[in-house]
Amino acid sequence: MRSATGDHDPGSAWTEVDEYLVQTLLPEDEVLELVLDENQAAGLPAIDVSPLQGALLSLLVRMTGARRVLEIGTLGGFSTIHLARALPAGGRVVTCEHEPRHAEVARRNLDRAGVADVVDVRVGAALDTLPQLEAEGGDPFDLVFIDADKPNNPRYLEWALRLTRPGSLIVGDNVVRGGLVAEEASTDRTVTGTRSFLEALGEDPRLEVTALQTVGSKGWDGFALALVR
Repeated sequence: MRSATGDHDPGSAWTEVDEYLVQTLLPEDEVLELVLDENQAAGLPAIDVSPLQGALLSLLVRMTGARRVLEIGTLGGFSTIHLARALPAGGRVVTCEHEPRHAEVARRNLDRAGVADVVDVRVGAALDTLPQLEAEGGDPFDLVFIDADKPNNPRYLEWALRLTRPGSLIVGDNVVRGGLVAEEASTDRTVTGTRSFLEALGEDPRLEVTALQTVGSKGWDGFALALVR
């Protein structure tokens, strides 16, 4: 698409292509549409993953055969539903949400989607919840999705490594920040936290890592994927 000045408008084009891909590749899902409506009505920030990104998370769970999934950052449960729907029989998602109001909305949405029985919503600061999970002594997580406050991403990575096993997959969202991640002099804590996270990923010999830039209805961003050796 082109703007009123005749120049190409990449943002509009990204959204238009996203809409085309959703219509072409994804089945209609009234439940997920209601979830997004509920999140908006509740005043939650519109920072859910896109439908295509949610479908990617679902595929990653299926491809890895993940039975235990850890999500750091629940929001209204849109991504949680994608993760939970992809679980094999007996699988479980543990999801951490700092804001009690967000967790309340998420629980309603999980119930609406019929996955509440396979999702454990933990309310409170993730950096308090993660040590509790370690103390509980459950099996390692097969997949970890990190999508919370970016300044703490390096610490979330440390915990992800403590709670996983060789062969587990760690996925980090929002690692491009509209291109700002390349700005070495940035003082934005979301950028510096993301840069520290990526540097930790790249320096850790226990991990095999890549990152992909994404464009679409959520703008310009990206995912990092790390396989625990």
